Amino acid sequence: MKFIHGLIAASLVFLLGACTATNNNSANKQPVDYVNPYMGNISHLLVPTFPTIHLPNSMLRVYPERADYTGDMIKGLPLIVTSHRGSSAFNLSPYQGDKSKIAPVISYSYDREKLTPYSYEVDLDDQQTHIQYALSHQSAIYQIDYTLADSPVYLILNSRNGGMKVEGNTVSGFQKLENNTNVYIYLETEQTPVQTGVVKDNTISDNEKSVEGNNASVALYYGDKPQTLNIRYGISFISEEQAKNNLKREQKDYDVKHLAEKGRNTWNEALGKIRVGGNNDTDKTVFYTSLYRCFERPVCISEDGRYFSAFDGNVHEDGGKPFYTDDWIWDTYRATHPLRVLIDAEDEVNIINSFLLMAEQMGTNWMPTFPEVTGDSRRMNSNHAVATVIDGYVKGLRGYDLEKAYIACKKGIEEKTLIPWSGAPAGWLDEFYKEKGYIPALYPGEKETVANVNSFEKRQPIAVTLGTAYDQWCLGQIAKALGKNEEADYYLKCSYNYRNVYNPETAFFHPKDKEGKFIEPFDYRYSGGMGARDYYGENNGWVYRWDVPHNVADLINLMGGNEQFINNLNQTFNEPLGKGKYEFYAQIPDHTGNVGQFSMANEPCLHIPYLYNYAGQPWKTQKRIHTLINQWFRNDLMGLPGDEDGGGTSAFVVFSMMGIYPVTPGMPVYNIGSPFFAKSQMTMSNGKVFEVEAQNYSEDNKYIQSATLNGQEWNKPWFSHSDIENGGKLVLVMGNKANKAWGANDVPPSAEKM
Repeated sequence: MKFIHGLIAASLVFLLGACTATNNNSANKQPVDYVNPYMGNISHLLVPTFPTIHLPNSMLRVYPERADYTGDMIKGLPLIVTSHRGSSAFNLSPYQGDKSKIAPVISYSYDREKLTPYSYEVDLDDQQTHIQYALSHQSAIYQIDYTLADSPVYLILNSRNGGMKVEGNTVSGFQKLENNTNVYIYLETEQTPVQTGVVKDNTISDNEKSVEGNNASVALYYGDKPQTLNIRYGISFISEEQAKNNLKREQKDYDVKHLAEKGRNTWNEALGKIRVGGNNDTDKTVFYTSLYRCFERPVCISEDGRYFSAFDGNVHEDGGKPFYTDDWIWDTYRATHPLRVLIDAEDEVNIINSFLLMAEQMGTNWMPTFPEVTGDSRRMNSNHAVATVIDGYVKGLRGYDLEKAYIACKKGIEEKTLIPWSGAPAGWLDEFYKEKGYIPALYPGEKETVANVNSFEKRQPIAVTLGTAYDQWCLGQIAKALGKNEEADYYLKCSYNYRNVYNPETAFFHPKDKEGKFIEPFDYRYSGGMGARDYYGENNGWVYRWDVPHNVADLINLMGGNEQFINNLNQTFNEPLGKGKYEFYAQIPDHTGNVGQFSMANEPCLHIPYLYNYAGQPWKTQKRIHTLINQWFRNDLMGLPGDEDGGGTSAFVVFSMMGIYPVTPGMPVYNIGSPFFAKSQMTMSNGKVFEVEAQNYSEDNKYIQSATLNGQEWNKPWFSHSDIENGGKLVLVMGNKANKAWGANDVPPSAEKM
């Protein structure tokens, strides 16, 4: 029976346990036992999650390669994926049968798949082959049990675009990626093959031992009897020799079960930094699966003190500081980086230092915006690495040069164009922004005249104006910390640029032309073409209405006060799509996970449910957080509402289920929401413990009745980082009806008044 979708697949997901033990007893479970890598593997509309096997922030990542979760076949066995949305760079195909059916990659019917964050097990049922797999940071082990009697045993290795070479029981090779970046492999089998050679015309050419090109493949033949092959391999971005060194450093034997146990311990150490209590295993699964996703990126690519940088195409010494890349900052600055500040401060410092090295290596000294293994792709809009710099600094992180970071952030914002998806130098649109304080919009049908504007991504003038205003606020905070008071005042003024596109008649951020006139007629749901990109970015005007995370107080004033602000928030969650789903998502496919016009599936929405705290109604935040997480984040195959961008949305779940959230990265403040556990304990990077205790907690008791922080009565729906940096305890007394007075009179802080 093949592993298929439906009730059978759903039931199997809940039975996944450790490779080394089955822990169905909740009392014996460790944090990693709650992780369900299949959660969200069927997408509501866009890219699903992938059941990724990897150690925290490690270079080696794999997952079964199939068309999608419900795919009936897997394409060989993976050896490394270089992106969480990519295909395997190399492929391994175990095969028993007629030599004439040998192919570069063999697809298999499969069954009894068991996958954990650190191990993989599956039956290739037509082949009657059993697979076991475990990995480390830069190397891994396969154990392959061939069982067909009187049938030749083969192992085929493939590079989709590169080269492979076989010598005795070893295989080495490379695959070309983008931007002159290669990934390398060195593999060896414990058993000695009888014959080796290049795969050519569906057979083994044993007089050829190396090959280059598309689908470059070699094969190893081990005889005609059922047997077990033990395989280990290392990977590298530096060289084949370094891949061999990585393997030899990490693997001394071929013991797949021992390696799985080591991986299990590594994951328990990482996930165990936050412990949650209670008897609701479903909530624990959602929580720990989300936390596991937060460790998927960025990845450390230092290898024996060196790393290959795609940012300049050279190999560098890392100076004892690991180099990280593959960080989609537009998604992760909001909550993933702030989470790491709390529980992995040393890694966060190394990541920021990596950003600074990237800026140098690119030759421009512009801070990266979307660093990947193959370089900075400059995807999305704005320059939010600046937020990671100041957020870490105001929460006590040191170890990176703040002056150096200020220069790189400033250059990235002022010298690089603000045009989305572009790394070009600043031009006319950027000069216009500096002079007028907004990005000008085009009328529907008006021809684009700026050369660097992407024909699909467009100008995104409102998204860029709002995002840059926030970035400039962050930059001003760095200037202030450095004593650059004149520059701090200048950037504080720039941080109010969102006012320049605020339409007081509609209370929305509304695109303007270059003459300063609002684009009319206008619909905040649909105007803007595909993805609303002509004016916004992936989401519509209802979402970007709230994109002023650094100055919610001023946004409230613009809207006319607390009452109208609350009414507008309420309407966001109630405003209908206005079209059938087919039409709506055909135009705005990234704007999913809808509750009214709110999109739980896209990162610009993550802070919105917490905004009630700023207008005197924190009970609505408490209600809304529980509703949203229960609706959209579940322990099932469709348990995430949209793209999961390297922890971008998962960190929202981790924070929110603990009962807190960092609405404004760069401001050392946490909003209080409503916890999902009677107790959670977070061991911070300094070894101190911050605890959230929810007395009387139940699924129904989601409303805060009263609170204490560190033993003192607490009537604020927020607290400062300094309140918990040396440990602390937040006690929330919960009930099933809203206490509308609690937290109503002391709102979270916003930016300085100008």
